[in-house]
Amino acid sequence: MIHTMRWFGPNDPVSLMDIRQAGCTGIVTALHQIPVGEVWNVEAIKERIDSIEKDNDRYSELKWLVVESLPVHEDIKKGLPSREHFIENYKTSLKNLAKCGIKTVCYNFMPVLDWSRTNLNFEMPDGSKALRFVWEDFAVFDLCILKRPNAEKDYEENVIEAAKNKFDRMSEIEIKTLKDTALLGLPGSEEAFDLNTFQSLLDNYNEIGDRELRENLYYFIKQVAPVAQELGINLCIHPDDPPKPLLGLPRVVSTENDLVQLMSAYDNPANGITYCTGSLGVREDNNLPQIIRRFGNRIHFIHLRATKREENPRNFHEADHLTGDVDMYSVVKEIVIEERRSGRSIPMRPDHGHQMLDDLNKKTYPGYSAIGRLRGLAELRGLELGILRSMDE
Repeated sequence: MIHTMRWFGPNDPVSLMDIRQAGCTGIVTALHQIPVGEVWNVEAIKERIDSIEKDNDRYSELKWLVVESLPVHEDIKKGLPSREHFIENYKTSLKNLAKCGIKTVCYNFMPVLDWSRTNLNFEMPDGSKALRFVWEDFAVFDLCILKRPNAEKDYEENVIEAAKNKFDRMSEIEIKTLKDTALLGLPGSEEAFDLNTFQSLLDNYNEIGDRELRENLYYFIKQVAPVAQELGINLCIHPDDPPKPLLGLPRVVSTENDLVQLMSAYDNPANGITYCTGSLGVREDNNLPQIIRRFGNRIHFIHLRATKREENPRNFHEADHLTGDVDMYSVVKEIVIEERRSGRSIPMRPDHGHQMLDDLNKKTYPGYSAIGRLRGLAELRGLELGILRSMDE
């Protein structure tokens, strides 16, 4: 695998030198300063490339290898007539990325929220801090803070009762913390959605169910994948996180069968997958090694992290990279087999990481502190090397 890390640009507290010293050769980043739906122009792309490669003549090489993400505008997800304009902009951005030599583009198709957690500072037994999702706490947000119309139908009676009782006991600080955590929009962002306008964003999906969202996704991929194919770009969709419906919104990239349908919508490797063990691994019905065996030639980017389902299987937290519910040995072994079969090396990044050691005293993006990801990368590199050596014996 090609070892990479995500970098959120010049304001990221984790520097390019930090990533270089972690042993990475690739950078995963995006032009976060450009509003969603606008064209990524060549000048902005080259400026980011130059900032990443500026010290390559003096230190070990770093290259921008993967775009994560080139966001899909909400009008495309909703299937509005205006989607045609934003799809054309998306194609233009792909063309400009190809002109600059960047050929792997990650995206997702989650409505409104890119990811959801209820706790960004869950304390682990060793004192480090992890990301966590608790179904009851999310119900507190949905039922008692957001007060989404008809939200009760999405929860079991015992969850509704427990959520309301918990809300009654919460302090104002606890309520604000949960609200801000649930409304956190994009990875790497410190700004949450505004509660007063968030419901209106959800209302836009009142007439969009599972079937409609799938149709809009397949329409999008049928429009952009042929362009990507012509450009030599590999598009790779990121699975839903968490991989189950939330806030009355459908999720259509959560299971192996979801991937089967999407890959069939445009049957070409340009229509590919970001293989995320964390997102897919939350669901017990996803067989992670089998997914690699089935879609190996469509996997263009890899996120390796482990999640741990709790007593209530709707609850989970980010575990150490080699523990949790993900059989990381079997996963990495299948990746090595696929790389040898295809003769290619796939970019991988250690996804998320615990806030630990000196980073406990720093302000970092949730899940993206330096030391936790460094530990994860070191463990994964060692596992990969052991598997490679054992296969050569």
